[in-house]
Amino acid sequence: MKVINKSKRKKIIMLSDDIRMHSGVAGMAREIVLGTVHKYNWFNIGAAINHPEIGKVLDISEDVNKQVGIKDSEVRILPSNGYGDAMLLRQVIKEQKPDALFIFTDPRYWIWLFEIEREIRTKIPIFWYNIWDDYPAPMYNKNYYDSVDVLMSISKQTRNINELVLGERAKDKILRFIPHGINTKFFFPLPEEKKDELTQFKKDLFKDKDIEFTAFFNSRNIHRKHPGDTILAYKAFCDKIGKEKAKKCALVLHTAVVDPNGTDLRAVKDAICDPEYVNVYFSSERLTPEQMNLLYNVADVNILMSSNEGWGLSLTEAMVSGTMIIPNVTGGMQDQCRFENEKGEWIDFNADFPSNHRGTYTKCGDWAVPVFPSNISLAGSPPTPYIFDDRANPEDVAEALKVVYELGPEERNKRGLKGREWALSDEAGFTAEDMSRRIGETIDEGFKKFKPRKRFEIIKTGEPQNKFVKHKILNY
Repeated sequence: MKVINKSKRKKIIMLSDDIRMHSGVAGMAREIVLGTVHKYNWFNIGAAINHPEIGKVLDISEDVNKQVGIKDSEVRILPSNGYGDAMLLRQVIKEQKPDALFIFTDPRYWIWLFEIEREIRTKIPIFWYNIWDDYPAPMYNKNYYDSVDVLMSISKQTRNINELVLGERAKDKILRFIPHGINTKFFFPLPEEKKDELTQFKKDLFKDKDIEFTAFFNSRNIHRKHPGDTILAYKAFCDKIGKEKAKKCALVLHTAVVDPNGTDLRAVKDAICDPEYVNVYFSSERLTPEQMNLLYNVADVNILMSSNEGWGLSLTEAMVSGTMIIPNVTGGMQDQCRFENEKGEWIDFNADFPSNHRGTYTKCGDWAVPVFPSNISLAGSPPTPYIFDDRANPEDVAEALKVVYELGPEERNKRGLKGREWALSDEAGFTAEDMSRRIGETIDEGFKKFKPRKRFEIIKTGEPQNKFVKHKILNY
């Protein structure tokens, strides 16, 4: 790793969640910063709901130095309630004099930014790491895509959507597929010498229960993640294998038990699960990365039934930990299955083949038992007028659980390790190191290609008539 002198590094403002927080966006933003501090200086406008440190500029460079092993990193955070506003960003740009703006999350959180992009791009480029899109092709996002210089996407599907929506304008952009990456220092299969620690963790988790098979859900309790349907699917699985076998199985949900954006999961459990043979456990306390790794190692399979999903980070954490996955085939989750075409190649998408959610290709990596949506409805809201809601049938998920269960522990372990091997391969590159490297390379390309935009350009379109010049004004 070549460390560029601090005074010669380009400075980038990152507009994202506060990189010290525990959201998925914050975690990935943190890994991007840590993986690139040797070549960029970072200033994070760090968002949180009711941020307790608003108004302070925090210098975390010394802590970063210790983590990455360099002496002169520059990482500062300006905490913000939400993602700020135009006046805040103007002030930060004026004071910090950055070389670029890097934005990372759903664009509807900062519509105000796209309203002022012309004034920003007359001086510096805007790089966007786009985390989520789905079909039908979101033409309502075109203005957002037009307003940036570099458009990175976490899934192959999203990259294709970006190309379709931009049309001819796609050739003017740098478009890249860069999947999320996991820190392999935190997530890994526990070695043999750690098995006693894992056994004790399992005993503490399940108390007096003799559990031989564990299904795991690790995501937010929100409607699109379908944690209630996950419980329903697990109940159906227990009925399929019979009460006596089910008594030695468990479902663990690491999530808030009650969430206003989701449901009351304990009420769901009490309503549909017979405690005599359907074992459902909740884990809602904040855990360290080490504890999370223990949970993934306890698990035999990780389930994610999201009907909309940009990537599905918990699936990747499971894979890197050596655990099998059951994903709904939508969004970025289909990338993690490694569906292959007739030539054995990892499938890609284009205008004629925009998604694999209808099961065009079914052969995939041994680590995955995918479930294809059984119901596709059109959802929407004023900011997002239309988007497919790809719902998995709980009965299909129950059948997938039965398939994984019947493999037996040795085969499950073997397949889980194959998933880890592929996740760490050059083809997949689902590691924090690979993600940061690819983003760094793309940013460098963006700097080289960037040409400051003009506010207005007057183009003569015909001969003068009636003492007036016919023209049009192009806004960039």
